[in-house]
Amino acid sequence: MIRERAYPVDPWHVREIRLDMDVLAQSESVFALSNGHIGLRGNLDEGEPHGLPGTYLNSFYELRPLPYAEAGYGFPESGQTIVNVTNGKLIRLLVDDEPLDVRYGEVLAHERTLDMRAGTLYREVHWRSPSGREVKVRTTRLVSFTQRSVAAIHYEVEAVGDPLRLILQSELVANESLPAQSRDPRVAAVLESPLQAEEELTANDGGLLVHRTKVSGLRVAAAMDHEVYGPERTSIESEGYEDWVRTTIGCVLRPGEKLRVVKYLAYGWSSRRSLPALRDQVGAALAAARLDGWDGLCRDQRAYLDEFWDASDVRVEGDPEVQQAVRFGLFHVLQAGARAERRPISAKGLTGPGYDGHAFWDTEMFVLPVLTYTQPSAVRDALHWRHGTLDSARERAQTLNLKGAAFPWRTIEGPESSGYWPAGTAAFHIGADIADALRRYVLATGDEQLEREIGLELLVETARLWRSIGHHDRHGKFHIDGVTGPDEYTAVKNDNAYTNLMAQRNLLFAAELVNRYRDDAVRLGVTDEEAASWRDAASDMHVPYDDDVDVHQQVEGFTRLQEWDFLHTPSEKYPLLLHYPYFDLYRKQVVKQADLVLAMHWRGDAFTPEQKLRNFLYYERRTVRDSSLSACTQAVLAVEVGHPELAHSYLREAALMDLHDLNENTRDGVHMASLAGAWIALVAGFGGLRDHDGTLSFAPRLSSTLNRLEFSLLWRGRRLRVDVRPHQTTYALRHGDQDDVIELRHHGEVVRVTCDEPVTVPIPAEHPAGPTPEQPPGRQPLLRLPETEA
Repeated sequence: MIRERAYPVDPWHVREIRLDMDVLAQSESVFALSNGHIGLRGNLDEGEPHGLPGTYLNSFYELRPLPYAEAGYGFPESGQTIVNVTNGKLIRLLVDDEPLDVRYGEVLAHERTLDMRAGTLYREVHWRSPSGREVKVRTTRLVSFTQRSVAAIHYEVEAVGDPLRLILQSELVANESLPAQSRDPRVAAVLESPLQAEEELTANDGGLLVHRTKVSGLRVAAAMDHEVYGPERTSIESEGYEDWVRTTIGCVLRPGEKLRVVKYLAYGWSSRRSLPALRDQVGAALAAARLDGWDGLCRDQRAYLDEFWDASDVRVEGDPEVQQAVRFGLFHVLQAGARAERRPISAKGLTGPGYDGHAFWDTEMFVLPVLTYTQPSAVRDALHWRHGTLDSARERAQTLNLKGAAFPWRTIEGPESSGYWPAGTAAFHIGADIADALRRYVLATGDEQLEREIGLELLVETARLWRSIGHHDRHGKFHIDGVTGPDEYTAVKNDNAYTNLMAQRNLLFAAELVNRYRDDAVRLGVTDEEAASWRDAASDMHVPYDDDVDVHQQVEGFTRLQEWDFLHTPSEKYPLLLHYPYFDLYRKQVVKQADLVLAMHWRGDAFTPEQKLRNFLYYERRTVRDSSLSACTQAVLAVEVGHPELAHSYLREAALMDLHDLNENTRDGVHMASLAGAWIALVAGFGGLRDHDGTLSFAPRLSSTLNRLEFSLLWRGRRLRVDVRPHQTTYALRHGDQDDVIELRHHGEVVRVTCDEPVTVPIPAEHPAGPTPEQPPGRQPLLRLPETEA
């Protein structure tokens, strides 16, 4: 776990004030830079020591076998794994004849800073070699938001005390040695040295490598170029081989003199383009980078982020750690989607190899809601990516003897890559999650073009799946049996409430679009009878309820299952899935992550306030939060049912997930959904944002710790600013026309906001909260990390 003191609290920076080798891999994830196309882990410039090297391109993967002890019909035969591509971050330094390596000699000072306004990673190290020679090295790294294929590094060396002979080696290296990514030797064999060399070129000040994956057949090109500013007689030369190209720069520095090198990097990949075309693509990207120069890249990066923060910043008064963390989360969410451009936003973004680089349902239900209101162009691209996988989803549905489209539980390109049926394919709710993300995007943007061009087809095919997988019983109720909801500890059950309620909305929205775009629907083969069957299924949807206990059931029969023995479950046995058989988990009342509670967030219109409170209390006692997806949802509902102090604890857990490595797996990449969840907990929780009926509504209420919460939303091209204080809320419309109006609800009352002046309205008095929610023994939410915790 990352120690609290490792990152001092700072509203706009994440700063590491000393190098802690015990958490090097975790810090590499925290300091990762990306633009949604290129991802560079925060490895040290010299490459060693490292926790986990990583350079990634969105959707660049290798195929690998999915091993089964016993295979079955419909099981996927191969999976996709993101590949560590050519590493261009490497810049090694020899001081006289000794390599700069923080494991040797003496590190007199070492600091790294992620600047979330500049979009850069800065490093400063003062190092004394074993023989007593001293240098100061200052580096700044960026992955450009404005030039999608470009990254750059500014590297500066200063001699301290004595003249020094310096040799700087800047490299491109393919097929780096990595820690084992799988215990299965068949998988390990595929992922070891996955790139086959196709071309190597060198020039005096740089070079290029082109490789191709062995099985998936994807081609990648990486190129580098340098600008060098040093004393007279500075030498530069380059050499190259199949898997590496090196540019060597040599000089002698007198005390106080500096060697400055700007390294430009360009990446591109394709499954279709020829080698010459890809070579020319990265060459052009390098030329564009040099045209703007280092200062121009930094200036454009800052301008891009200034615009983003002006539209999207969240300001928190009363909890400085959360202030830092929510900006950290927004920054990483932006990095994951800004320039993905019709490729997926994966669970780890491009910060690490966790989950093999796959995208899951949490993209649509956690990440895209944030981007819908802050960076909607990224959501448009993500929905286009899902639409681009529609043929694979149709094929999967046919394999499963279903109609419509069965979207994969986890994937990079579209085919199902999960080898575990109960928590994979059986989680059909992902189709409704995609439909809901589409619905929310269209509501927020008014983008009817996308709704018609791709939205209608996505909605039709997901509605067909629900009508195919579900059935009416003899009493006329519609059931969806044998599925898994968000809670992976309650698998392959009948009538998961979340799934049924989301499918209900999916069916109704599909029928609505068919009626709106009748000619296009006819071309998709939709008849009036088919659309009517969707409405019937939605109207008759069964949502299980236990009248004796007076709560909704997460799945049919959940409340009659045996209770999990929490009292005799020691803390070291969490997460439960690593210490107990699924057989035990599946047949007892234990919840891995918010499920019925998640339904109350996204389908809150289907529950009364009284039901929400009873449900929350019931499932709070059974939810262990073995998933990072849970805390933010519990925060949202805790505020709604009258427990803002508990919500604040859950907010902290979601927000600090990676800055404190709470799940002890940040080394594999940051938790993109939990980082998005910090925004959700603040804006949907304490801000009370909902959009159930197509109208923005807010029910703000702060915890006693928070003095102020201020955030912006983009709604139909206009910028709404919401400023929440303990007893009142101010709504303001920014950058709109004089006649622009947003009509919203504040605690149920209609409020009209214009550009003329802000509207301030009181927050109603809080109703008595009722019983105090209880968690399973030992599973209380994080409130504050003890200073001694390691």
